[in-house]
Amino acid sequence: MRTTGTGHRGEQDDTPIRVLVQDGEHWMRNVGDLAMLSVTLRRLRDHWPDASLHVMTSAPTLLRAYHPDVHPVSDGRLPRWIAQPLSAVGSRLGPSIAGVGSVGSLRARDFLWGAARRIRTRSVAEQVAAPVEESGADADRRDIATRPAVASALRGASLVLAVGGGYMNDIDPWQFHCTLDLLQSAVERGTPTAMIGQGFGPLTAESLVARAGKVLPAVDVIALREGRAGPGLLAGFGVPADRVVVTGDDAIALAYSIRREEMGASLGVCLRVAEYSPVASRAQEAVGRAVRSVAGAAGARLVPLIISEHQSEDRRSTLPLVAGYPDVAPVQGRFVTPLDVARRVGECRILVTGAYHLAVFALAQGIPVVGLSSSRYYDDKLLGLDAMFGGNCVELLRLDDADLEERVAAAARSAWQRAPEVRLRLRESAATQVDLSNEAFDRVVALVDEGQSRPTAPEIDGHASGPPFVLFEQ
Repeated sequence: MRTTGTGHRGEQDDTPIRVLVQDGEHWMRNVGDLAMLSVTLRRLRDHWPDASLHVMTSAPTLLRAYHPDVHPVSDGRLPRWIAQPLSAVGSRLGPSIAGVGSVGSLRARDFLWGAARRIRTRSVAEQVAAPVEESGADADRRDIATRPAVASALRGASLVLAVGGGYMNDIDPWQFHCTLDLLQSAVERGTPTAMIGQGFGPLTAESLVARAGKVLPAVDVIALREGRAGPGLLAGFGVPADRVVVTGDDAIALAYSIRREEMGASLGVCLRVAEYSPVASRAQEAVGRAVRSVAGAAGARLVPLIISEHQSEDRRSTLPLVAGYPDVAPVQGRFVTPLDVARRVGECRILVTGAYHLAVFALAQGIPVVGLSSSRYYDDKLLGLDAMFGGNCVELLRLDDADLEERVAAAARSAWQRAPEVRLRLRESAATQVDLSNEAFDRVVALVDEGQSRPTAPEIDGHASGPPFVLFEQ
């Protein structure tokens, strides 16, 4: 049974609850990360109606457009003179309008950074001076917890919560260090800490492994989205087993909540091509021929689906797959909500995807998946997801297979035939994972409700929290 708090700590401490949320993707351009954030913010608001919710972001306009009742906390990657007015108007605009301004601000930032870099290279004196705060490279070297907005948010936090994502690995060192900086500072202040919906690994870089081993054992609760790789990694880092729980992906709750009674009749498709997911052009062409062939034989509509809008990566690699097919669903806009995408997935009978969270949206609604991977990173994500749903529901194919076209077509035909028989089993598994996720969330909020915060801890490896700063928020 779910519990509801008051937004205050209790009789002995009437200070309003204030939660600092570390989002999995600060640019607000990935629908999967938006889904996990949305579920978490809804749970926090339901439990603590009067709480003050503060979210780390590089895109305050989009954050406020999607979630008008939260407070953006600048991560320093957008100049404050740009971020401040944008965050103020974001809550009054829908995502489709706010998104245009957000993209424009990022372009302005890129222009300014480029100019700053050119100026610095002209002068040795400027090269040895204090780095420009907005520089992406400089951001990699600076402790996020010492930035003005973040330091103030940490000082007032009742809870520091890292929302789920696939960033605790070698792929995204900036987000990895950002998250551990926040958690480490909170631990040293005696503030309760938690990580939920997390996917760990692959994690092999010595510096990242060492940092994880110093910080993660002190985190109060770590909820994992899969049980295949994460528990073993955390055990190796020295995290006590009683602090770890496997729940499934938090985005399952969102997709499961809008499941349809009738089975879909379309074939959904998405191909992710990125630095961490390289795909040869011949492989893209093979996937396109396969899905067009299977859809044509079944008389099905092809539905192009987009999760990541970062540099339009999913659009650029997915839309060519459906080009020339006679029945293609209109592609959704660039600033849609996670519910919009999950509903579109629900129109499908099967899904062929290289994007992890589309597979989450599909399985949560009882739809089998053909998973496409070109890296160990995606192997782990998709195999872990398959295991959480009982196995035999995500057929994983490597995009470097010589007979890729035939294998994709065969897997898609098999999934099409099996779709009716696996539907109920997948939905039951989704319901179980939603319950597990809710239970983990209840355990997290109990850290605050039941006063389970620790006394101020000594610094971890000489880490310092930084001087007092004034919070920048709108």
